[in-house]
Amino acid sequence: MARSAQPISLPVVATWPGTCAALGVLLLVLGTLVAVAWHADGGAGFAAADWAALRFTLVQASLSALLSVGLAVPVARALARRRFWGRRALITLLGAPFILPVIVAILGLLSVFGRSGWVSDILSLIGVPPLQIYGLHGVVIAHVFFNLPLATRLILQGWQEIPAERFRLAAQLNAGPRAMWFLIELPMLRQVLPGAAAVIFAICLSSFAVALTLGGGPRATTLELAIYQAFHFDFDLGRAAMLATVQLVLTIVAALLALRASTTEGLGAGLDRAVMRWDGKGAFTRCLDGVWVSAAALFLLLPLLSVVLAGLPGLWTLPRSVWSAALVSLQVAILSTVLLLIVALPLSASIALGRKRLGEVAGILGLAASPLVIGTGLFVMVYPFVDPRLLALPVTALVNMVMALPFALRILVPRLRQVLWQNGRLALALDMRAGTVWRIVLLLRCRAQIGFAAGLTAALSLGDLGVIALFADPEVATLPLQVYRLMGAYRMEAAQAAALLLFVLSIGAFWALDRGGRFHAEA
Repeated sequence: MARSAQPISLPVVATWPGTCAALGVLLLVLGTLVAVAWHADGGAGFAAADWAALRFTLVQASLSALLSVGLAVPVARALARRRFWGRRALITLLGAPFILPVIVAILGLLSVFGRSGWVSDILSLIGVPPLQIYGLHGVVIAHVFFNLPLATRLILQGWQEIPAERFRLAAQLNAGPRAMWFLIELPMLRQVLPGAAAVIFAICLSSFAVALTLGGGPRATTLELAIYQAFHFDFDLGRAAMLATVQLVLTIVAALLALRASTTEGLGAGLDRAVMRWDGKGAFTRCLDGVWVSAAALFLLLPLLSVVLAGLPGLWTLPRSVWSAALVSLQVAILSTVLLLIVALPLSASIALGRKRLGEVAGILGLAASPLVIGTGLFVMVYPFVDPRLLALPVTALVNMVMALPFALRILVPRLRQVLWQNGRLALALDMRAGTVWRIVLLLRCRAQIGFAAGLTAALSLGDLGVIALFADPEVATLPLQVYRLMGAYRMEAAQAAALLLFVLSIGAFWALDRGGRFHAEA
């Protein structure tokens, strides 16, 4: 008797392209790490600064995960049991911070929570000192800003999977809000929260741009930032490889815990009725839910509003270097998206057909790998043959593809599995070739998911500030790097205008590709 779901044994499309793609990702991630270690002169082990970076990384990732998940629970609960005008739009906007360029979000957070920000201006009216956003609390605030929407969406999905009949039965038994919480909602949270916290913890472990801009000094250095410092300032490849190995192990453990936590039992079956909630009709609960939803909306939307208001006046007077950087970023994003589709589509089909071991490992390594180490490994490998600065943009696009791969797999695999299950036997009966199956079945029926994955990759690539910070030529830079340089030169008006341009390009690229994939998808 089978102990688990069996793979789809339908040889509709070949699985060897997916296997080759997975092996290519493994070779890129592990090969570059080996290359860095191979070229190292040896190391003296963990120094005091390395232990401090490890402690800070674990502390900020733990606090970020706990706060993101803890604050998301009441927000998701309020959204689950309330119906109000604009609810659908608000839930959609919750996905905006995830695709928002990090440097744009940081400028927005500084405008709201910085020493000269809106909150500090209000506090000064009552004689309270201005806020200090640099340091541990600044890094945690930024991570909560990025991950609170993700946690809310994951937990809200758990609430939506509870059958409506459970709430109906609880209401018939005259169960109050407290009883419903312990009998229905808390068991669901025990299943959903560990996986959500582990995913956010893994994401925060590899933080770079946030720590670079909001860390505030050596006491607020993450492992990824320490890797950047070891290579960029000291060219200590041994230390960089050691730190990257520690980060890789930590992130893989967190990702495996997230996968294990997500493989839980279902929440029961129902008749797909609309959920009616009788536990939140009191005035106090309505006010409490309104406060949570309003506070979350303000926390997420005010920084975006500040970016628009601060950057709009200077948008038409941007220097030529910013527009050149925008063109470079678009080129990198296009190349990253093309590479992502070349790798993710066959890999997703291979996973959907049951060959998921190697594919899942490749996806986890994409989440766990250090972009800086991949870039450094490629740097030391090509250095004897060509100037690495000439390959800065292709390498950046390649690394961005690897970083977006885990998210693309989560988008593509479920839909491909469903389409193959529904159409695989018919394709076999018609003796369709693999190319024909891809052209008239898979690509057409999965175009909405393909567009979503492509849009997400383009938006993430446009906002990336990682490898390009190592190898960029002084005359060539991406738009995020140009914004960072303007901030470093204290040209804040130009930086805010460039950040607004980056924000518009990222959201526009995501919307165009996502909308293009869904165009006539219902036909």
